[in-house]
Amino acid sequence: MQALKSFYSDKITGLNKQLSGIKSQLLRSSILRLVVFILMIVGITLFYDTPKTVIAIILIAIVLFLILVSRHTNLQYKRDKILALLHINETEIKLLDRDFHEQPDGSEFKDPLHYFSQDIDLFGKGSFYQYLNRTVLPQGSESLASLFVANEITGINEKQEAIKELSQLPDWRQEFTAVASLVKTETAYQAIIDWIKEYKRFLPKSIKMLPLIFGGISALVVIGYFVIPLSFFILLAVFVVGLIISGFYVKAVNKLSNDTGRIQTTFHQYQKLILEIEKIEFKTKLLKEKRATILSESEKTSAILKEFSKILDALDQRNNMLFGIFANGFMLWDVYQSYKIEDWVSKHGEKIEGWFDTIAFFDAYNSLANFAYNHPTYTFPILSTTDVVLESVGAGHPLLNPEKSVLNDIHIAREQFFIITGANMAGKSTFLRTVSLQIVMANVGLPLCAKSVTYSPIKLITSMRTTDSLTDDESYFFSELKRLRFIVDEIKTDRYFIVLDEILKGTNSTDKAIGSRKFVEKLIGGKATGIIATHDLSLCEAANDLPQVKNHYFDAEIIADELHFDYKFKDGICQNMNASFLLKKMQIVD
Repeated sequence: MQALKSFYSDKITGLNKQLSGIKSQLLRSSILRLVVFILMIVGITLFYDTPKTVIAIILIAIVLFLILVSRHTNLQYKRDKILALLHINETEIKLLDRDFHEQPDGSEFKDPLHYFSQDIDLFGKGSFYQYLNRTVLPQGSESLASLFVANEITGINEKQEAIKELSQLPDWRQEFTAVASLVKTETAYQAIIDWIKEYKRFLPKSIKMLPLIFGGISALVVIGYFVIPLSFFILLAVFVVGLIISGFYVKAVNKLSNDTGRIQTTFHQYQKLILEIEKIEFKTKLLKEKRATILSESEKTSAILKEFSKILDALDQRNNMLFGIFANGFMLWDVYQSYKIEDWVSKHGEKIEGWFDTIAFFDAYNSLANFAYNHPTYTFPILSTTDVVLESVGAGHPLLNPEKSVLNDIHIAREQFFIITGANMAGKSTFLRTVSLQIVMANVGLPLCAKSVTYSPIKLITSMRTTDSLTDDESYFFSELKRLRFIVDEIKTDRYFIVLDEILKGTNSTDKAIGSRKFVEKLIGGKATGIIATHDLSLCEAANDLPQVKNHYFDAEIIADELHFDYKFKDGICQNMNASFLLKKMQIVD
């Protein structure tokens, strides 16, 4: 832990030094722009009676000002990236102390009908997603959430190797995340993709050379005006013709400018993200495959996106009124840049979705790798094809404080079913969530909170937090029955690990005992593997008739009129319940 904090603290120290230097450069840049503006005003004042000189001064000032603005913008970007890196490292130090409740919690990904996400604190306040998530792109957040809920058991070795490799690249991960954090999306990712796919060009291909020819003519006329000199009216005539041609397309260009203005910063930043991926060589299969999706034999994808960003920036210059008027009058600026945009979309539009998906993948996997980096004592499961489904030595829940967490050994074989009894608050529910989360994490490729783990990949289904549905006019009991029916149907088609917590709570104790026993028999008949926690000790009798069933419990003791828990997972049946004691202790009953 201390070594990790030192790493992040050293990064913060170095970044603060860089930030101080950038701020000094920004101040000098601002002063220089002011000097150029003042010199332009002085020049115009001194030579106001010489129109050619005034025009020359204005044109030179505009060029210098644009260069300085571009330089200033680059300095601002460097400053913003340093600030983003500072935020990343400061956040990591906070999260090492488990202060993570201000992080995005993924509540939007909650789904009560999902196989397990509702039951195991995967999303929401204080969830595992909130603890692990470092994504900064909306699409990256969606990608990370989809990895958790996929219930996918293939390619785990490749996922593990990818996470291991990325975990050892903290500087690259931080650089990627900092750049991604500067993406300001005014338009949702899918809306951008849809716009690209559905775009209809308004400029005919035959118009391609017109701006170049007209610009050439304008250049000759301007030179002629200053050198020969040509009549000012010839210069004015060319200018007016240019405005007329540009005006013919102004409505369509305005719409295009409005649309591209909302996606301009996205492409500008995504180009930088693609460049970060291109700059690094990966060794593991999954990362190499993902990187290959943005590689091109003829031209780098970053160069292609940079070209598009420049075109979008160029079209955006029309919003500078002075520049827009002169550029359209002499160069047909709007027509020229619009044609280039439409040409680019025709050539590369269909590839954008794949490029964006690759960026989202790395945004998501950086979170997984960061988790592995911040937990060097966690263990990557060894995959097995034996009868062992999960053998975890010293297993704990990753959200519990490691200084207080009680670790337990878990060993459950294929087609075994554990019945867990125990007093209230003794640790049953935490144990169920620990086992469930270990399966989910293992399937994603993450290291687990355990000393060693052997795991045979299996999908997960849980029923722990069934709720009634007032909107659908469903009782709690009927909702639970639907959930149990869902489980029965699923185990007919695939292999699942089933985790149940006190099923059939919505009926009387006799019905509950009979129904629970029959349901466990149904699952065992379907060759399911899993765990059920219950307060109903009669269910433990199933172990007498069914060799697949094993009884385990969590205990509680009353010592000196106080309740004590050891949170240890034990063989057998719990004999000490505590509801009556707690009611008296809290003075609810006598």
